Amino acid sequence: MKASGRSSRILASGFFVIALLFVFNLPAQAITQIAKLMAKRHKADPVMALKAIPLEGFGAPLENLTTDEMTSFASGLDEFSNVENPQGGLGPIFNQRSCAACHSAPALGGSSPISVTRFGRTVDGHFDSLDAVGGSLLQRDAIDPAALELVPAAANVVARRQSTPLFGLGLIEAIPDDAILLNAAIQARKRQKSATLANVSGTPYPKLNGLPTIITDVASGKQRVGRFGWKAQQATLLSFSGDAYVNEMGITNRFFATENAPNGNTALLARFDHVSDPEDTVDPATGKSDIDFAADFMRFLAPPPVIPLTASAQAGQILFSKTECSGCHVPTMYTGTSRTKALNRVAVNLYSDLLLHDMGSLGDGIEQGMARGVDMKTAPLWGLRVSGPYLHDGRAPTVDAAIRAHDGEAALARDLYLRLTPTQRQQLLEFLSSI
Repeated sequence: MKASGRSSRILASGFFVIALLFVFNLPAQAITQIAKLMAKRHKADPVMALKAIPLEGFGAPLENLTTDEMTSFASGLDEFSNVENPQGGLGPIFNQRSCAACHSAPALGGSSPISVTRFGRTVDGHFDSLDAVGGSLLQRDAIDPAALELVPAAANVVARRQSTPLFGLGLIEAIPDDAILLNAAIQARKRQKSATLANVSGTPYPKLNGLPTIITDVASGKQRVGRFGWKAQQATLLSFSGDAYVNEMGITNRFFATENAPNGNTALLARFDHVSDPEDTVDPATGKSDIDFAADFMRFLAPPPVIPLTASAQAGQILFSKTECSGCHVPTMYTGTSRTKALNRVAVNLYSDLLLHDMGSLGDGIEQGMARGVDMKTAPLWGLRVSGPYLHDGRAPTVDAAIRAHDGEAALARDLYLRLTPTQRQQLLEFLSSI
């Protein structure tokens, strides 16, 4: 636990229990656990309390959770909503004070237009993340103005990255590594068999060459296939959580125990960092720390609800395949064997291959691990209707604009989309707004 400790649970108020019943048909155990948080938040901040109530199915827990798993979800939701302070380890530099600050639309666990800044320096094709001066992530806030970071003058690559939705991440975590590797193998076989296609000027389109990110997962110490983050830089939700706590909120933990110094200035770090590391420690009674609770919330968070397909959307579903969109945005993968019933051998309709692809001009120029500056992980498309603006930097206000901006390995799919009639494009967009 952090130095400030966890706040105690209190009894649920009737107002929030009734609200949960009417807004979403949650199981009784979910209502009991989540409503406890609602009552506490209502007492302090009614707006935040209402945001935590699942909206039209978004932000709900997975179905078929046990009572213990539902309790873990509710405790994780509590931690996810918790506003950090310097006494609890916040800072000295950070981006936001809570997980919920960046993941709130259309319900807690969603996305937001809030973005972070990445920077580095590329010279003669070689990328330097400028770690010595605070790279590659800029922490834009500080507990004291004297500790504020700036993008260093040496940086010639500066990129924005939006907060991504967290719905269904437990299902994605439960997809076996071999299933992601199979996606890469399938694309490799298609490259060998397919004829070369060319655009109107005669230039050949680059063939799909999705690559898995192989990393050492900090939580398990094992070699795993990455799947979380814009560069697929994390493989498990616990590692993903620990990374976010230290880099987005400045809260060190057992996996990331080194504090970020403002622009690499250790003197400023010593001046403003007064909480011993790691700041998020394990509670002997539960065997968990705050990063574990946050990971539990993400693990048991349901995927986005789907909308029944109209005749027009059904036509768009066929066009999704014909325009080669499904080459990277693989509609369905499957989880492996899990002791959690809700995660055991179930379909994951994520619309992603979870691989890195050369996106040409759509890359962000930042290298992370195996990912080059042009490489981006195929973004899952489920819940697309509520996750705008689009693309990694939010440059596209609409899904149509996002497709038109595709480049690199996605250039063929983009051009096939542009060749559709206006009616066909609308059908495809309606399909994408249903998944």
